[in-house]
Amino acid sequence: MTNAEVSDLMYEVFIMAIQLAGPLLIISMLVGVIIAILQAATQVHEQTLTFVPKLLVIGSILVFTGSSMLRSLQDFMIRLLGMIEG
Repeated sequence: MTNAEVSDLMYEVFIMAIQLAGPLLIISMLVGVIIAILQAATQVHEQTLTFVPKLLVIGSILVFTGSSMLRSLQDFMIRLLGMIEG
């Protein structure tokens, strides 16, 4: 492999990581901010109030989008193994 091919591969890995982890992290952050605002407004500062909703939201996102995430990872690995063999 040349340096350009390795660079392109690293770029693809970076984009894949953003595509897979980005939605989970962004939605988890939004849920955390909304709950923090509610906690500040009600002055209830319980740690489990932020953990449980985030866990439920991330779990539901993974249930609905997990198959497409797995499919994109499989396609990437097939391409990567094809580059190694060829």
